[in-house]
Amino acid sequence: MTETLSPALPPEVDDAARALLQKACDRGLAIVTAESCTGGLLASLLTDVEGVSSAFERGFVTYSEDAKCELLGIARDTVAHCGAVSREVAIAMAEGALRASHGDVALSITGFAGPGGPDDEPGLVHFACARTGRETAHREAHFGDIGRGPVRIECLRVGLQMLEEAL
Repeated sequence: MTETLSPALPPEVDDAARALLQKACDRGLAIVTAESCTGGLLASLLTDVEGVSSAFERGFVTYSEDAKCELLGIARDTVAHCGAVSREVAIAMAEGALRASHGDVALSITGFAGPGGPDDEPGLVHFACARTGRETAHREAHFGDIGRGPVRIECLRVGLQMLEEAL
């Protein structure tokens, strides 16, 4: 069980994180995260599981557009043209995180956890999962206007599932 996040997490999310990390340890694979709307929550979860957190290599919290470009090497034109919450940026985040780390698998999350601008859809989240030697996977989710906390928890579910599939 996770130590610090367990009071706020559904048990199945906690169990999925433990199983994912054990699988990564068993295969000698290192996980990297690149998070925006989750603000490092997935990285926190993956470092909170005692005994198997060594499978986590590093996390990037790239909440701003500048952070996405500076830390992950995303072209500013991509962000400007496609928007920070887009398929293209999610894929660039995951691939950039893989390049900027010593990891084997990288998961990115970018979206609107709550109300944003007038044209932003609350609960719209793009995920991407990159693994060395494989095509980067993408998923788009529409969680709805369910609140910041619940959207972030749903992001954990999807992110853990995508990482599991990549392993």
